[in-house]
Amino acid sequence: MSVLAFYRQYQFPVVITRFANFYGPYQALYRIIPRAIIYGFLNKELPLHGGGASIRAFIYSTDFTRGVDAVIQRGKLGETYHFSDDHFISITDLIRKITSLLQIPYESLVTVVSDRPGKDNQYLMDATKAQRELDWKPRVLLEEGLYETIHWVKKGIDSIKALPFEYIHKD
Repeated sequence: MSVLAFYRQYQFPVVITRFANFYGPYQALYRIIPRAIIYGFLNKELPLHGGGASIRAFIYSTDFTRGVDAVIQRGKLGETYHFSDDHFISITDLIRKITSLLQIPYESLVTVVSDRPGKDNQYLMDATKAQRELDWKPRVLLEEGLYETIHWVKKGIDSIKALPFEYIHKD
């Protein structure tokens, strides 16, 4: 990585962080969690690329910000830290959790579409170093964070449904 080269050559102060997919209130609406929730409330079909086989880890927004704070407070220059839950989940199972919390049938929300070209099948990170050196670990369980995110969407659905929540590819 070029930023590490700057650190090694010129002592440019660098700490590298990598985060699992983070979610929660005020997240970009085109991301899978808020979009699935919005589609559930609006009775829209959610296109599930590749059948949702991709594996991901998710961390709630407050765990993300606690990770950033831990790096600022205790991170060592020139080091790389990963921030992730050690619970990995397929997108299919994630959507099943969301539909269960929304109390709607999975089949009424999801329509399977072909996979996107070049999509990664899995993002798996080991956060042991951040846990050990920065005393960081996620505090919010996925189901709890989903519940909070659902509550946020439900409370603001009238405003949210007027906003764009589809990803627009840039040319």
